[in-house]
Amino acid sequence: MPVFAVDKPLNLTSHDVVGRVRRLRGTRRVGHTGALDPLATGVLVVAVEDSTKVVQFMERDSKDYLAWISLGAGTPTLDAEGPVEVQAPVPPLTAEAVEAALAQFVGNIEQVPPQYSAIQVGGVRAYDVARRGGTLDLPARPVTIHRLDLLGSYPTLAEAPAHVSRGADGWQPDPAGRPVPLPPALGDFPTLLVRASVGSGTYLRSLARDLGAALGVPAHLAGLLRTRAGRYDLADCLELDAVAEAAGHSDLSALPFEVVEVPAQTATELRQGKRPRRSEAGRLTVTHAGELVAVVDGDGVQWKTVRAWAGEKEG
Repeated sequence: MPVFAVDKPLNLTSHDVVGRVRRLRGTRRVGHTGALDPLATGVLVVAVEDSTKVVQFMERDSKDYLAWISLGAGTPTLDAEGPVEVQAPVPPLTAEAVEAALAQFVGNIEQVPPQYSAIQVGGVRAYDVARRGGTLDLPARPVTIHRLDLLGSYPTLAEAPAHVSRGADGWQPDPAGRPVPLPPALGDFPTLLVRASVGSGTYLRSLARDLGAALGVPAHLAGLLRTRAGRYDLADCLELDAVAEAAGHSDLSALPFEVVEVPAQTATELRQGKRPRRSEAGRLTVTHAGELVAVVDGDGVQWKTVRAWAGEKEG
């Protein structure tokens, strides 16, 4: 069964998308490789039936985004779900000042997650506590931000670009491009458009909050479009309902590791959980006759099976 890259609609949770795919494909076995908030849109990778095996290998994929960050207003959710709980005037900001502030967050940093998140502390989810009016002590976590580009600064969200296309350096504003469904603005606040490439576990809502703090004002994430998740680009995504009849991607094409072809005996050994002697090191995708056999870890001496797939004759 296949892997699908879908364009998540606005106002659906990732769980909603999984539920829709279950109905469209007639199966309960559906997983995804990295949640998107309800007010975010763009690339959500879902796996169906036996393809859920690949989810564990894709959850840590890097991701690209376009983020609309409104300055001068902070919200408890850190995004446009609101409500606005703090406001402050925004002084004139040059592009150089914003770019210098963005540069502080590029690299390996510590980031405090949002209170409205699925992170658990002592078995309790942060958003459950936040919805009851409380807070959890959420320690900063290490994340990696590979790149942050300021694409523009606008007087309000309404005046910011809402059409984009893929260019040589990534997705960017384009009046003739595809429309981006943005949430309703919480007010007329100055808005930045930022292109971000980040490692797994990075919250763009937290980045919006922290960028505002670096600029001396409250801020919130006014809109978010995920343009890439691992090897899947927004340009290649399906509309959600198209999943019903689409062929999708194979498990083999979805795995992000170097592919090594092996003889039949080695394939059998891996499927039996044995550790064949091989000199290749690192995490690898192993095939026989072009068919997916296993994901393995090699230490330069032998391979250890992390996950195996049955051959066609084995069911």
